[in-house]
Amino acid sequence: MRSGFITIAGKPNSGKSTLTNALVGEKVSIVSKKPQTTRNRVIGIVNKEIDGEQYQAVLVDTPGIHKPRNMLSEFMMKSVDVALEGVDAVIYMLACDKRPDEHDDAYINRFAKSRTPFILVINKCDEVEEKAIIERIERYKDVEGITAIIPISALKGKNVDMLEDEIMKLLPEGERFYSEDMYTDRSLRFLCSEIVREKALRLLGDEVPYGIGVSVNKFEERDDGVVEIDCDVICEKQAHKAIVIGKGGEMIKKISTSARMDMEKLLDAKVFLTLYVRVKPDWRDSRSVMGELGYDKKNL
Repeated sequence: MRSGFITIAGKPNSGKSTLTNALVGEKVSIVSKKPQTTRNRVIGIVNKEIDGEQYQAVLVDTPGIHKPRNMLSEFMMKSVDVALEGVDAVIYMLACDKRPDEHDDAYINRFAKSRTPFILVINKCDEVEEKAIIERIERYKDVEGITAIIPISALKGKNVDMLEDEIMKLLPEGERFYSEDMYTDRSLRFLCSEIVREKALRLLGDEVPYGIGVSVNKFEERDDGVVEIDCDVICEKQAHKAIVIGKGGEMIKKISTSARMDMEKLLDAKVFLTLYVRVKPDWRDSRSVMGELGYDKKNL
């Protein structure tokens, strides 16, 4: 039996959550094109049997590495730091659709110089010409401490199996950390709140989503098997509330309908979902509101 923790790090929109979901084979992290979609550390669990040997890779999806601008950003960066402590390997995601910069160089050199096995993953290779992939490999091929450099498309699954093989090689001998039937350690309440936030990110404009938070106030299964879920969708400004609700309630209905469909797949049950839109000014700098939303020390 081999088992271990693998942290997946990288800048915003590098594809960390898409990769986590692809490796796990289940949706454990929400995905959108907007930066900073992931706010908490999210664990995805991969159980494999290869040539009679059992493997469990515990993947730790992290927020995109960025410069903090408020208390929420500080929490996110603290989550990354905690996720890098005491793990068995680190994956750094480099998106091929953007040129590497000095920040990428600094992170890659930092991780490569640590004693932790380090894989450099060049993602979104399906979106660029082969020349761009080769340029990125050439840029880092001589960096000491890199265990492997693997170009992939996490979205289309290209070379994900190759990366998985490399991950399994790095796992030390040890017992399972989680039971074989688990694919994440996150609660259903958490997953449902993230589903609502994902739909808001995808359906709303560029300005509002960064100030959106979601809190599950009710999560109950009725005698008839229907799961009742009530959520607060929190925004920072009254003007944002109007956008989230939309003309005649059209936008909040779209968010609710899309979220409910995903929840029913997740829970394998009919869901009765109610969303309330509330304004809490500057909540991303409010320790109390952040705590209510799960952005506090106990969730690092």
